[in-house]
Amino acid sequence: MKTNVLVFPCGTEIGLEIYRSLGHSTHVNLVGASSADDHGKFVYPNYSGDLPYVEEDNFTQNINELVKKHSIDLIFPAHDSVLLKLAQERERNNLACELIASPETTCEICRSKKKTYQALEGVVPVPKVYDNADLVQESDYPVFLKPDIGQGSKGTVKADSIEDIKFYTKKDPTLLILEHLPGKEYTIDCFTDRNGKLLFSEGRERLRISGGISVNSKVIKDDRFKTLAQAINDKLKLRGVWFFQLKENASSELILMEIGPRVAGTMGLARARGVNLPLLSVFDFLSQDVLIAENSYDVVIDRALENLYKHNINYAHVYLDFDDLVIYEGKVNPAVMAFVYQCVNKKVKVHLLTKHRDDLNETLSKYKLTGVFDELIWISADKEKHTYIKEKQAIFIDDSFSERKEVQKNCGIPVFDCHMIEALMEEF
Repeated sequence: MKTNVLVFPCGTEIGLEIYRSLGHSTHVNLVGASSADDHGKFVYPNYSGDLPYVEEDNFTQNINELVKKHSIDLIFPAHDSVLLKLAQERERNNLACELIASPETTCEICRSKKKTYQALEGVVPVPKVYDNADLVQESDYPVFLKPDIGQGSKGTVKADSIEDIKFYTKKDPTLLILEHLPGKEYTIDCFTDRNGKLLFSEGRERLRISGGISVNSKVIKDDRFKTLAQAINDKLKLRGVWFFQLKENASSELILMEIGPRVAGTMGLARARGVNLPLLSVFDFLSQDVLIAENSYDVVIDRALENLYKHNINYAHVYLDFDDLVIYEGKVNPAVMAFVYQCVNKKVKVHLLTKHRDDLNETLSKYKLTGVFDELIWISADKEKHTYIKEKQAIFIDDSFSERKEVQKNCGIPVFDCHMIEALMEEF
């Protein structure tokens, strides 16, 4: 039987990476939930919205009700505040199932950068913290201001003078005054098993950052990463997936920026090399022993916004053009074929409607497409395609505007060009 895992809130970058890691696993059945409608609604087939926010009094009660409704075995937190809240509730025996998270004390330390630096001072290099603006010498500028509790780059600012510090700290008194670290930035993705053993630690350079999220990253081999990871692991009680961030100071020394006892949004880079950290965490919290078997090839991850759609088109038949659509520039178009096989899965009939000039059966055989389509409608160039569409509960896909216009006019069904197919795709 599959393990039922609840991801909350599922629409964060963390929640989306958990979906990419577990959504197709034969071991896991995912349920996504959020407090507000977010991208998780478009990604998680089993989705619940409108849950209370983490700071509301009935938050835990509603989470437990969702756990019972879906027979949830494990909760995977996908936000720092949710992680801490649920870790606290677990400590008080208030959760109706197990939580994939490190102990409450560790989560509390890691939620505060000040507490993190205090706990790790003397264990790993931490940034210099100035208690107030008057302690910053002229030669120390610029300095970096960062909220004590926060995530990503939200609320951070570089200060070039005491006036800057006073201006920004007046607006946000929680800002820490830290030494400025001008060098390269790294994230170290880690995994610690239930016995406290550090099984995995791998660094990646954060080459391009958007909104505090690493959107371009590559694996970096540096023995210092493993040494620092082991030191942190020996000091804090960590379990499952976690990460920490480092940045070089002016002397190229690696300085700890923060620790996250959770999934990181760009952990897909480790997954691409064969190390699925969220799945390993599921196994570990099911008291199963795990092994790490990583591939050795080089890979770079680059991330951007993706488009997913919801529509109200109800169709049971697809009439699909062939030339310059299924076959484009002498190659099978994988985007179109992904849609065709989505139709196969949904039992939607696909009718190939084409004016192909060569022998259609030979061409289908050449491209390994024989037997894929429910019906082959092979017509001459002087025929009108709209006369061959018999069903009303249908859509038409063709690269020709004139063909689409005639079908729309005569058949009254939705028509699509190739670039519109993404609007018909569902998250797999």
